[in-house]
Amino acid sequence: MNFEEELKKRKERAEEILEAYLPAEEGFAAGLARAMNYSMRAPGKRLRPVLMEETYRMFGGEERTVEPFMAAMEMIHTSSLIHDDLPAIDNDDWRRGRKTTHVVYGEAMGILAGDALLNYAYETAARAFEMAPGDVRVERAFALLTRKTGIYGMLGGQSVDVTNEGRPLNQEMLDYIYLNKTSALIEAAMMTGAILAGADSGETEVVRRAAEKIGLAFQIRDDILDVTASDLELGKPAKSDEKNHKVTYVTLRGLEEAIRDVETISREAVELLEGLPQKNEFLLQLVKELVSRRK
Repeated sequence: MNFEEELKKRKERAEEILEAYLPAEEGFAAGLARAMNYSMRAPGKRLRPVLMEETYRMFGGEERTVEPFMAAMEMIHTSSLIHDDLPAIDNDDWRRGRKTTHVVYGEAMGILAGDALLNYAYETAARAFEMAPGDVRVERAFALLTRKTGIYGMLGGQSVDVTNEGRPLNQEMLDYIYLNKTSALIEAAMMTGAILAGADSGETEVVRRAAEKIGLAFQIRDDILDVTASDLELGKPAKSDEKNHKVTYVTLRGLEEAIRDVETISREAVELLEGLPQKNEFLLQLVKELVSRRK
C-alpha cells in the first residue's frame, strides 16, 4: 500500500462529499453562505470524515448513510475553527494558509458563519434519516454526534479553555480540556462510523477508547508543532499558544516529555485498534502518521 496515494484518494472523496452538501449561495442570505463555504473550502486535512469512513469500512459498512455524517463532522470542526480565530478568543488572522473568516468577511459575519455551520451540520446529518427511515443505527449516531459536540464535549472543552487562559493549570484540568475540545470530535467521528456499520457496544467502546487517545496525542502534537514548526508548515502563526498565554503539554511537562507522551498514547491507541477482530491497515497507518506530522 502506498499510504500517501491512498490518503490522497480518501481526502479527495471526502472533499467531493463535502462539496455536495454545502449550502447554496443564493437569496438574501447568500453572504452568509459564502462565508460558510469560504471556510469549508479552505485546504484542510479532512481527518475527521476520513477517520469516520475508515472506521465505517472496518466494520463492513457499505451504504451511503455515512456521507451526510462525514460532511456534518467537517462542518462542526470548521465552525469551531472559525470561532477559535475570532478576536475574542485566539485573534488569529491566518488559518489553513489563508486569511481567516472574520478577517475576510468581518467579525459579525465570522460569528454568524460559525453558528450557521454548526446548525447546518445537524441539518446535514439529519438527511441520513431520509436515506434510511427507521434505522436505529442512524438514530444512535445522530444522538452521539450532538452529544459529543455540545456542552458535554467540544464546546464544554472550549469553554474551560478560554475561561482559564493565562491562568495556571494542573494536569487534570489540561486533560479535561484536551479530551473534550479535541478528543470528543475524534470520538464522534470514529464512533459514528462504527455505529452506522453495526458494531456492537463492546466494539464501539474499544473504538471510543482508541479515539480518545488519538485525539489526545493529536492535540499534544499540536502543542509540539506550535513551538517547533514554522508559520509556513502550520499554515497559521506559530507560537500562538505563547502569544495567548496558554498552558499546554509543552509548557506543563516540557518538550521532551510531551514527545514521549505522544509516542506512548498513540501506541496505546494502535494496540486497541489492533485488538479488534476487524482490521483496516490504512486506518492503523493513518493513526501512526498523525503523531509524526509536521503540520
